[in-house]
Amino acid sequence: MVEKEKIFSSKVKYGEIFNFAEYYKFCHDWLEDEGFWLVEDKYVEKLKGDAKEIDVEWSCTKKITDYFKFEVKVKFKVINMKKIEITYNGNKINTNKGTVETNVTGTLLRDYESKFEQNGFLKFLRGVYEKWVIPSRVEELEDKLADLCNDFLGQAKSYLDIEGKK
Repeated sequence: MVEKEKIFSSKVKYGEIFNFAEYYKFCHDWLEDEGFWLVEDKYVEKLKGDAKEIDVEWSCTKKITDYFKFEVKVKFKVINMKKIEITYNGNKINTNKGTVETNVTGTLLRDYESKFEQNGFLKFLRGVYEKWVIPSRVEELEDKLADLCNDFLGQAKSYLDIEGKK
């Protein structure tokens, strides 16, 4: 059975001017550039008068070895998003104003193909392998996943800060 260990969980919230379509693309491209396989599990838009609410959920995976895999879940919640027009450098730009919350959860998957679950002897070997052979490797991968998730959130926040200042 695959063993999952949650390593990272955090969020950023931004409530100003931003272009959701460009932010969505930035986050998507960033994760793909880091080697993640991305699946959109949910995309829901709700109209509330002249405002829109959007819920998006992504499941992102990255194979590290035959035994380890990173799983990153990203959730976007956009509240009270309205279309607005601003003037930037003398040009009129169509953009959005509202609040976007980005949640990220990073999980380290071990034996994700359940190769050590075929019989009792392999389960025993798995216990020995994890306790005596690879504990430093596990710690290294946990740190790497936490850094990656933290970097993603930092880049997303920086993008929104820069985008909002246009």
